[in-house]
Amino acid sequence: MKKTVVVYLGDGMADWEVGYAVAGLNSPQLFGQPEAPFALRYASIGGTSIRTLGGMAAQADLALGDVDPAACALLILPGGAGWDEGGHGEAIALAQRFIASGVPVAAICGATAGLARGGLLDTVAHTSNAAEYLEATGYRGAAHYRNDPAVTDGNVITANTTGSVAFAKHIFKRLALAKPALIDAWADLFTTGDPVHYGRLMALAGN
Repeated sequence: MKKTVVVYLGDGMADWEVGYAVAGLNSPQLFGQPEAPFALRYASIGGTSIRTLGGMAAQADLALGDVDPAACALLILPGGAGWDEGGHGEAIALAQRFIASGVPVAAICGATAGLARGGLLDTVAHTSNAAEYLEATGYRGAAHYRNDPAVTDGNVITANTTGSVAFAKHIFKRLALAKPALIDAWADLFTTGDPVHYGRLMALAGN
């Protein structure tokens, strides 16, 4: 049975921040694979529908309380409304369960503040929108902050609000979705728009 990648749906989520990641996970042919190696599912508090920051309605597949880290390969936490005010407590608690179970968590933009408040960035290298942004949470991991678009340290992936492509790249590599050179070609294409990287991507994917 395929392991599941769970994407948290919080009301007011920044839909664009995870667009590259979820599209890539759901497009196996892009990486030269016959089918997606992971099941992609969306979870919200109570399994209810939410409305994104872009105004789209999104229906969850399941409730956060029904997510079993042991059956999962990754938890993705998008940014958006509520994180700066200390919201999304259930999502943070789920992230803590994932890390305790040895399953990776990926957070971008405001969701990194949630990880900081949950103590999950105290001992690992990480990034966010700015060092000062995380320091405002009162966390203890400032010495491990890196001023990069995205950072992976063990089972924790973090990215800043402008790092959507880098975020996806780190997720793909952490999940070993494809060979690193192929993932790099994909990221170079969507970062630069240079068609030479499309040629690289197609050649490496065997298309």
